[in-house]
Amino acid sequence: MFSSNNFKAFSYLYSLSKHSIIKVNMNYILFDSFGRDSLMPLVCTRPVADIRIGILTIRDKWELFLKSTTSSLTQPHLSKKFPLKKEKDNLLINGSVFPTPELVARIDKLKSGEILVKDDIILAMHVEESQISDFASQEIEDTIPYANPITKLNETWEVFSLNPQAILDDFELLTKGRKSQPLSKNNFVTGDPALIFLEEGARVEFAFLNTTDGPIYVGKDAEIMEGSKVRGPMALCAHAQLKMDSKIYGGTTVGPYSKVGGEVSNSVIMGYSNKGHDGFLGNSVLGEWCNLGADTNTSNLKNTYDIVRLWSYDKETFVNTGLQFCGLIMGDHSKSGINTMFNTGTVVGVSCNLYGSGFQRNFVPSFSWGGPSGMKSFNFNKAVQVAEAVYKRRGKVFDEVDKEIFEYLYNNKSE
Repeated sequence: MFSSNNFKAFSYLYSLSKHSIIKVNMNYILFDSFGRDSLMPLVCTRPVADIRIGILTIRDKWELFLKSTTSSLTQPHLSKKFPLKKEKDNLLINGSVFPTPELVARIDKLKSGEILVKDDIILAMHVEESQISDFASQEIEDTIPYANPITKLNETWEVFSLNPQAILDDFELLTKGRKSQPLSKNNFVTGDPALIFLEEGARVEFAFLNTTDGPIYVGKDAEIMEGSKVRGPMALCAHAQLKMDSKIYGGTTVGPYSKVGGEVSNSVIMGYSNKGHDGFLGNSVLGEWCNLGADTNTSNLKNTYDIVRLWSYDKETFVNTGLQFCGLIMGDHSKSGINTMFNTGTVVGVSCNLYGSGFQRNFVPSFSWGGPSGMKSFNFNKAVQVAEAVYKRRGKVFDEVDKEIFEYLYNNKSE
């Protein structure tokens, strides 16, 4: 049986029919699982399934495997931006679990009222439309154990620690049976050139590319500028850019429309974010719409070589990561001024504006403005103005739905 916490977290999903109905025109829904708060601040502004890890988001992976679109069952403040689509027949899938061919095949065999579980983790359930909104709590009997191993995202630091393997898996998924665009002979390649894949419009000139430890993926219309040194496994997503003389180590993902320079190691930049200048970013995760000012540096190793502790929104205290290398976890829309220093194991919330000499605090709540010499609350209207300006630069509109999410987070700054 499940733990009491699991029953409490999923009580609204468990009024299930025991009738066996074969699926027709199945509707797929990715739900936020119990423990999602452990992934804050990354999930303050998105469902768990929209976290990027590897080349793709978790949602992207599922939709490729399922050959179908998905919707989200997520937190109320996110429901307008990520609306739930309900049909007569629905398969609810844990949005923190990575798909595999075996798992997808088993989920698609579920009949109405059946739940697929791994230990006390709910992987998927087959429900009718009326049952999705039923908040009644009751015992679950029609559970089916899943024997194969699974990969599940549980903590923020797992985004970068699982990223090297996720890049390998996504590279295979995206490139199998396809042919790369030609790589210019101006580049210098060490390792297997077949592990370099360029999508349409990708540009790579006078770069040093090393695939000895894994592949290098360059997305549609992405660019690696002259003098850049890249070690796989590495992913540069669509329309992203590595600036001249960048030094990118393995296990790094640069999300779409991001611009990156300087030195980056085993980090995930989820998208629409910039680290355009020199400075080190290691074993870190940046959300979307972030900007690191010139010569911003992140420590990823304590001088004492101790295991790093990191702030947990879920536990409301610092928790042991089990990692010796852990840098910065930064929520969406946060920014740092030039020469900003982040200490080992720092968590920054959503829409923070940080600057000043000395190390920043190891935990900075959302909508904070300032630095080591003092911190105050970021004026809400100013935070919205900045977000609007940043969106506009990328041809997007920060609309009323985005503003409502900001307002909710501003009024609940612990989130």
